[in-house]
Parts: sequence; C-alpha cells; structure tokens
Amino acid sequence: MRHQLVLVIDFGGQYTQLIVRRVRELGCYSEMVPWTKAAERLRESRPSAVILSGGPRSVLEEGAPNLDFSLIKGVPTLGICYGLQLMAHRLGGRVVSASEKEYGRRHLTGVRASSLVDGLANDQVWMSHGDQVEESPSGFVTTAQTDTCRVASFENRDERQYGVQFHPEVSHTPDGRRILRRFLFDVAGLDGDWTSQNFISDEIHRIRERVGDEQVLCAVSGGVDSSVMAALLTQAIGARAVCVFVDHGLLRHREAEQVIETFSKTFHPHLVVIRAADRFFSALKGVTEPETKRKTIGAEFVRCFEEHADELKGCRFLAQGTLYPDVIESGSPTAAKIKTHHNVGGLPDWMRMEVIEPLKWLFKDEVREVGRQLGLPDDVVDREPFPGPGLAVRILGEVTPDRVRITQEADWIFRTEILKHGLQKGIWQSYAALLDVRSVGVMGDERTYENPIVLRAVQSEDAMTAQAYPFPFEFLEHVCNRIVNEVQGVNRVLYDLTSKPPATIEWE
Repeated sequence: MRHQLVLVIDFGGQYTQLIVRRVRELGCYSEMVPWTKAAERLRESRPSAVILSGGPRSVLEEGAPNLDFSLIKGVPTLGICYGLQLMAHRLGGRVVSASEKEYGRRHLTGVRASSLVDGLANDQVWMSHGDQVEESPSGFVTTAQTDTCRVASFENRDERQYGVQFHPEVSHTPDGRRILRRFLFDVAGLDGDWTSQNFISDEIHRIRERVGDEQVLCAVSGGVDSSVMAALLTQAIGARAVCVFVDHGLLRHREAEQVIETFSKTFHPHLVVIRAADRFFSALKGVTEPETKRKTIGAEFVRCFEEHADELKGCRFLAQGTLYPDVIESGSPTAAKIKTHHNVGGLPDWMRMEVIEPLKWLFKDEVREVGRQLGLPDDVVDREPFPGPGLAVRILGEVTPDRVRITQEADWIFRTEILKHGLQKGIWQSYAALLDVRSVGVMGDERTYENPIVLRAVQSEDAMTAQAYPFPFEFLEHVCNRIVNEVQGVNRVLYDLTSKPPATIEWE
C-alpha cells in the first residue's frame, strides 16, 4: 500500500524530527529529507504535502540552505520559522535582520479570520528567530503578528502556500497541533490513514521483496528495538529469520540469562547464543576514547555475526534494530555527529553483509506500539533502553572485567531500589556509570582512594531531549549508602542532574 507522503525538508532545525513525529501522530505518513537532497527526492516522487523546517542560518547569508520552489509548485506547503523566511525570500518578499529578536513565548495578535491560525483556543506560540519577514511576497496576506514581529504568519490560498514564524510542533505552542491538523486535512486534504498496523504490513512486504527466499541473521540484544525488529522479520519470513544473541560481557547484572530466557519464550525455541566476553575484553584492552570504543565494539559484533553467517552457508543479510535517534546522533547532512552508534557509523568498511533496518525511521514510542501490534509482552515492549555497546559507554576510561563488575553491582542496586520504591513510572532510562577518576574517602577510620559512581535517571519522550528524574533526597541517600557499603571499590556516589541538551543521556 502506498501512503500519502508528507515530506519534511530539513534545513538543520533542532525541532525537525519533532515535526515528523507530530505529523505521524495525526495519522499521516511523513519522512524527512535534508535540504541538500530535497531536489533529488522531489524529482523522484511527488509528495502530497511539504513542510519546510526551521534552521539556525539566515536566508541572507551566502551559502544558506536553499530550495528550488518550482519543484513544489502546486504542492500544499507549510513553512516553519526558517521555512517561512525562505519562502518569503525566494518568492519575492523581503526578509531583514530583526532589530528585536524573538526567543521564547509570544502571543499572536491581529489574527485574520478564516486563516490557518484563526480561532486558536490559546494564542501563545513559541518563537526562536533573529530574522523576520518585513514584506510578504505578492499574493500573500499576513494573517497574524506579535508585538515585535509584523509577519508572524502568512498565506497564499490560491497557491496553497502557508508560513508561520513560530514553531507549532513544540509543546510550548499549546494549539500547534490544531494548526498542523488544519494544514494536513483542510489544506492538503490528506486521509490520515497511516497506522502502526499499516507500517507492519508495508515493511513485511518490503522485507519479503528484498530477501526473497534467503536467510536473515537478526542481531538481538533483548532490548525493545531488536526484539521488535526480530518479531517483524519472523512474521515476514518465519524460521529464515535466524536470531543471534552475542553475550559480550558488557551487559547488566544477570541480564544475559534473562535475555535468553525471555527471548526464547517469545520467539523461536532456538536462539543462537555466542559467548564472546573474552574477545570483547581483549579488543577493548587499553581503549579509552569513546568513539574508538564504539567502533571497536561494532567491529567485534560484525565479526561474530559474519562468522556465524559463514556457518549458515550463504546468509548475506544482517538485520538490526536501528532507530531514528541513532541515525540522527551518528550524524547526517544537516545534523552534527554527537556520537557514533555502534550499529550506524560504527559499522566497519570491510563488512560483507547487507544491512536491513526496518525501524530506522521510527521513534521509540512508535517502535513500542509496533511491538504491541506484533503481540510482544509488556515486559519486552516497555523495557528501558539499553545501549548496544552495553556498559562500555557507562564506564569512562578503560573497560576491564573488574570495572564492569563494579558498574554492574552499583547499577543493580540502583534499579532494584527504584522498583522496590515504586518509582519506575515516568523514568525513560536509569543506570549507574563509573568515572575514570578516584577520590579520597574514609571507611572504618581508614583512608580510602576508590571510585566514584554516578547515578543517572531521566524522563523523556523519544530520547531527543531529556530531564533528570526528581527523586526524593531520602531515596538517593538510601541508594548511596547501599552502594558504598556493598560494592567493593566505591567510596562516593553522585546524582547527575543535567538535562539533554546540553548533556547526552549516556555519559559516552
């Protein structure tokens, strides 16, 4: 089934992926394309609607992100922030550097009747811009303003071109969803028929078409992403989806056994388990730089998988549970590389197998819903995210068996106490990290010089942003006392309060 496509053209805005999410939440299939590849994509397929994202540059700068508007002539188009400015600039309007910049909350005034922004229950919007439209292009009418912005929104109904200077996709614009809904359904006339069940049907068809009658090695970790990926592959090609679990020695306390038991019950009675802790520790010996760690682990994973693929005699496909945040953080033409995920930028050039990533354009909550539709149990679908490189990215500095032991024990105490106190609801991710420093302490009237542990727990919707979970102080004090008393090698415990941004959720 071919769904109506809403193409979001990314000009480097920090909220671009959120636009895609909001469109999908309204039941319309959406994809994102960087502006550098937009022309090629638009020539290949004509979308049902186009949304132009925000961006950090000025349309007045030389070499600023651009678009040939003749390629979307006649296509319902909504410009957001930079997208509105680019629309004005390219279609004959005038954009200037504003004397009064707008950042944060503003209120729309002078709203034109029957416009895209008319009749909002809440006139509060979220602004983030330094330039603004001084004069709208011919054929456009201004439909709203703020006290410092003459053109907060405009539209050309005949050409079905609309623009808003603010960000309707963020929660700080309370009625932003209504604006997007009006554009998608009233202006573009979309059906809103994209659901997780339709996604499953489409992907099963794509997988069967690509794989034919061959086998696919499914790299599973027990986490929700790889579990949903494996369930999807199993539904598509049955037993030809060969599930392989690599125990690299970097998992949480008792996790390998739990994964094997849960996974075997949920999928095939036979799960291929590769015990490879020694080879991973050997490869990581002396490695301290985070990017090198990730790439080393990615390479060892591939070696394990390709060795097993050789045993299967002709298995040339490797399926992974890559998600959209993995792709974004590993770098794209419009986004800076934050860190290389072992299953994206961490894959080695010499890899022979072809990669299948059926979930790579989905967000975590979408993956969970797909998992539910596939019949996965709640304890799998609702599991906290766990990085593919395991505790290696939670151990700063060299990864050794003893440092893994310290991290595992502290992490076990922290997560066990969260469950015991009923605090797990609302936590996206929780863990203990081991720092690459030592601190002075006193235990039993004697000086100690041991390791600090950092506890981290965050609230998030999709891992693109996150806030520290507000534990009661008494709870943190209790956990601290347990870790210091029970984990040999630890004499200090800290709690990480930093949000994302500026920090990432993981320490490495």
